[in-house]
Amino acid sequence: MRFFSTVYLILLLYTIAALMFWGVSLQKQNTRILEQEVLILRSTVDSVQHPALYNTRMQLLQNKYEMRVKQYYGEGSTFLLVILIGAAVVWSSFRKSIHLSRQKNNFMLSVTHELKSPIAAIKLNLQTLEKHQLDAAKRSSLIERCIKEANRLNDLCNNMLFASQIEGRQYVASKEIINFSELVEDAVRDYAQRYPRPFEEDINVDCKLNGDRVMLGLAINNLLENAVKYSPPDKPIVVELTEKNNCILLCVKDEGAGIPNDEKKKIFDKFYRVGNEGSRKSKGTGLGLYLTCKIIGQHKGKITVKDNLPHGSNFEVSLPMS
Repeated sequence: MRFFSTVYLILLLYTIAALMFWGVSLQKQNTRILEQEVLILRSTVDSVQHPALYNTRMQLLQNKYEMRVKQYYGEGSTFLLVILIGAAVVWSSFRKSIHLSRQKNNFMLSVTHELKSPIAAIKLNLQTLEKHQLDAAKRSSLIERCIKEANRLNDLCNNMLFASQIEGRQYVASKEIINFSELVEDAVRDYAQRYPRPFEEDINVDCKLNGDRVMLGLAINNLLENAVKYSPPDKPIVVELTEKNNCILLCVKDEGAGIPNDEKKKIFDKFYRVGNEGSRKSKGTGLGLYLTCKIIGQHKGKITVKDNLPHGSNFEVSLPMS
């Protein structure tokens, strides 16, 4: 990064210096041309005998000189502007490329952990079932853990698959009239079974909209997964679903550490996660909120994040009713 920045700056300064050098050289050449034309005029037209003709031609020479000066300055300024714009575009593209590369590296580190953890848990549970004769309660508990970890793998694969399809514009949404209330209730019920923590619901029944059931279900799951991941296990997660101004308003509130104001817009960027992947306590891929934002946008809705006073986050989703 430093080497490229140094070379880039040196090349840019050299290009600007070369442009200025040629500008000065052209101006000197322009002055010499004027001097030569004045000498030729003095040798061909007598300023004493023909003062009017001499002055007219001298004025023409002066006008040509000034026109060349304007031409040099105009072309030089345009060329300098093009160079600066090109330099800014190259620098911006390079910075974005480096930033995206770092985010992808974090993504690879996080997705490796996200894949290995449930696989290792499933393997350990199955090995325990194979090697030991357990009673029905313990066997049921281990099987339940395997199902939970399999669901985690399924959610991760869905996020990666849909992210790829959305980026490549390969996914074709199948719109239908769906009961959004039932979709939210099913998701909350599933997460309440998967995670032993309190969930509080305030869901209006029969909120319907025109949308893709699979995609909207994925968006709801991502919001719940995010709330579970970043809030203490003994604090409740509140899910509210209401109707307001011909829109369906979904709120998912947690009592975690919250999100700083300068990070609130960035969290919906692809691969974006706060902090360093090696030292971050909470794991993830940086795809959940990005996908949720994309899905809500495809359904002509909006998603925002606010502070959940006294502490925590409140994700608000607004979708038009059918």
